[in-house]
Amino acid sequence: MADTTSPRDARPSPKALLELAAKENRGKLKVFLGMAPGVGKTYAMLSAARALKSEGVDVVVGVVETHGRQDTSALLEGLEVLPRRPVPYRNRTLMEFDVDAAIARRPQLLLVDEFAHSNAPGLVHPKRYQDVEGVLQAGIDVWTTLNVQHLESLTDVVQRIAGITVRETVPDRALERADELVMVDLPPEELLQRLKDGKVYLPENVRRALDKFFQLSTLTALRELALRRAADRVDEQMISQLRQRGIGGPWPTAERLLVCIGPDEMSETVVRAAARMAAALKSEWFAIHLAQSEREDTDRAALRRVEKAMRLADRLGATTVRVNTQDLAAEVLAFAKRNNITQIIVGRASPGFARRLFRPSLSDVLTKEATGLSVTVVAPDAPPPPRPFLPEIPKPSALWTSGLAAVGAVAAGVAAGKLLERATDLPNLSMVFLLAVLVCAVRFGLYSAIAAAALSFVAFNFFFIEPRYTLTVASPHELFSLVIFLVVAVATGSLAGRLREQASATRARAEATQALYEFSRKLSGVPKIDDVLWLLAAQSSTVIKGRSIVLLESAGELSIEGSWPPEDELGTADWAAARWAFRKGEPAGRLTGTMPSAVFHFRPLMSSSGPLGAVGVAADEPDEEMPTATASALQSFADQAAIAIERTRLVEKAAKAATAAESERLRSALLSSVSHDLRTPLASILGSATSLRQLGDRMNIKERADLLATIEEEATRLSTFVSNLLDMTRLEAGALDIRRDWVDVRDVVSGVVARAAKAFPGRSTQTSVESDLPLIRGDAALLEQVLFNLLDNAHKNSPPGAVTRVAASVAAGRVRITVSDQGVGIPAEALTKVFDKFYRVQTGDGRAPGTGLGLSIAAGIIAAMGGTIEAKSPSPEGKGTEMTILLPRGEGPPAPAVEKGSA
Repeated sequence: MADTTSPRDARPSPKALLELAAKENRGKLKVFLGMAPGVGKTYAMLSAARALKSEGVDVVVGVVETHGRQDTSALLEGLEVLPRRPVPYRNRTLMEFDVDAAIARRPQLLLVDEFAHSNAPGLVHPKRYQDVEGVLQAGIDVWTTLNVQHLESLTDVVQRIAGITVRETVPDRALERADELVMVDLPPEELLQRLKDGKVYLPENVRRALDKFFQLSTLTALRELALRRAADRVDEQMISQLRQRGIGGPWPTAERLLVCIGPDEMSETVVRAAARMAAALKSEWFAIHLAQSEREDTDRAALRRVEKAMRLADRLGATTVRVNTQDLAAEVLAFAKRNNITQIIVGRASPGFARRLFRPSLSDVLTKEATGLSVTVVAPDAPPPPRPFLPEIPKPSALWTSGLAAVGAVAAGVAAGKLLERATDLPNLSMVFLLAVLVCAVRFGLYSAIAAAALSFVAFNFFFIEPRYTLTVASPHELFSLVIFLVVAVATGSLAGRLREQASATRARAEATQALYEFSRKLSGVPKIDDVLWLLAAQSSTVIKGRSIVLLESAGELSIEGSWPPEDELGTADWAAARWAFRKGEPAGRLTGTMPSAVFHFRPLMSSSGPLGAVGVAADEPDEEMPTATASALQSFADQAAIAIERTRLVEKAAKAATAAESERLRSALLSSVSHDLRTPLASILGSATSLRQLGDRMNIKERADLLATIEEEATRLSTFVSNLLDMTRLEAGALDIRRDWVDVRDVVSGVVARAAKAFPGRSTQTSVESDLPLIRGDAALLEQVLFNLLDNAHKNSPPGAVTRVAASVAAGRVRITVSDQGVGIPAEALTKVFDKFYRVQTGDGRAPGTGLGLSIAAGIIAAMGGTIEAKSPSPEGKGTEMTILLPRGEGPPAPAVEKGSA
């Protein structure tokens, strides 16, 4: 059939192009894969490297293990070999690959043998494949070697084939990221012959290898696994290249797998099976854990199994999901429908007729109810131990406490029964013992309740059933009642005990939720970064039940900014882990794959603009794993704190920007004012002086007098402007000397009006001062300057012939002084700005009169004297502006009366 794809549709796949772009600045990884040791992986890698070196490529050996093989050692001659890094470990020194030296050397090609090697404790990474990833990110090409049994998803298969447990493993996705895979193959018979000839191991190790791992059937199976994996990799590379070039399919139909992870022992087996299926189908897969009851929250062993399986799924490339639900099957099917899952993988339930009769397994329900998708049930290699009906046995001390509590409760029940028996004839004394069982269940847990039920059974028979004080039961119905009592007591105690466990788990979750709420609430009102850091340290310390430390970036380096309890030192491993978490944006330190020998577990503080720092925690009683709830709370704290830190920094930047903008506005206003208010009088003075010098002899006396008056007037104007600038500077610096003398406001008003009459001879000013006006405390000269500035402003903004009014009175225990004009007034939006420095209301011609300092100086002086000043426009007369000053009255005697007048 002809290809009907048009050239327009034959476009490269966007996903394939994105994957290609992600590798642009990354080194290329080439893996030499083999079925077992001795097939010649290292030999093939060194041979190919020597060929490249002969072509001029810069080839450096990072680490190569020859295992005493002479032909392999010979290939190292002529190649540069980096010195290894010595690492002290248990009274001896181990020589490990030096990642920092390799990155500093920056060769074109680096050879790193044994991809799955485990590093000595104390290094940045516990695994060599992580070291290789760091080298690749530095843009250096790497060649390495790997045996197929070290792949994480195949460890259970290898265990069945070879009967050994592989300790050193590599996640499958580490191999999937390889740019090239070279299969180093050798027939099993030839490999066995090489082993017998001493070309693989030293003679003393050959016999042990032949008896265990190196058997024909084992090698044949491993060879098949290696060839299959190599073939799958070649197929993936071919499809990727075709998609990058836009060459049409047909492509395989996309599959999406879902694996269900439970708290049982075979969870890891199910995860590895799902990983192998996903790799074979080249499909996306999910790993889901559904917590059905609170019992798992208190079963630490179950929690550890779940966490281990979920981390394994994450390493193998799955998307992990956690859900709380009561109906497991319904939630799994709903998730599968929402995410277009095509196959569900689940482990087979443990045997047990009674358990499966009353509680069908998840695999049974899924195979029965699933429609439109496949369900794969993974069977265990051996019958797994049935899940215990009872929870984990507590510590001996807690067990003794539970037992003693049961004995005490039953003894109290016997005493209460004897007292009740004497007081009245009760046919149901067994209820007293049932109460004892409930008390033990609620207060001390399930095991105490079971012990109390058993003791109650014996005590009730011994003390209250005929014949008494023996364990013999005379009547059959009494025996039946006794058995029913035991069953009811055990069932009731079990239910009450489980209710107590569920209440404890619910309380723990409520405490975590409350902690998150309190943290968010407190964080919303924190104004400073120091408070944010202290709150983060305190809350993290509480949730981890141990220590916490917060580090922030400053000038490219981390520094300790907060801790709880207070701490200002970190170990070398902790500093390395903190820097890694900060630079890479991923957890590091304890309980991680990076610097696990560190004391603290670090998580990055990530914001929208990048990493801000890191927060570290160290539990007083560290577990092997961090509980999911604790990890989630810690991550929430880190995320919210990062947002708060970024918000606080943005507020500080905004405040600085506003200050800078205000400074720029004031600078521009000052320059504008200076350029206008200095240049204009200077031009007048210069023009008058020039005229006098050049034409003075030809001018009459009146003309010369006019020019001299102009010079005097403009010089006075300049002096006033400079004085205003100096006054404003002293006000802002707090250097203006405000005297606290007794001041008669009427004298000040009279002096100001007289001064204004001389300065503005064509203007009319009316005064109105109350006769009983009290004295005030203040500076008479400065108050006169304020009133003169107000009169000056009023006259400048009033038309010729308008009257300016000055009034003084007592209002609400304060002295009130008003200056009102009949000018154009002030716009409403400008009333709150007229007292700002250099602010001038624009007039009709676009030029603001004055310097914009008079009212600002007046407001500063009045505030220094303890008063207030405000503007009102229009004035109470309906036009113009009214300036009102309120000053606190003094305790002095009233001044003599003065009549109203005008000037």
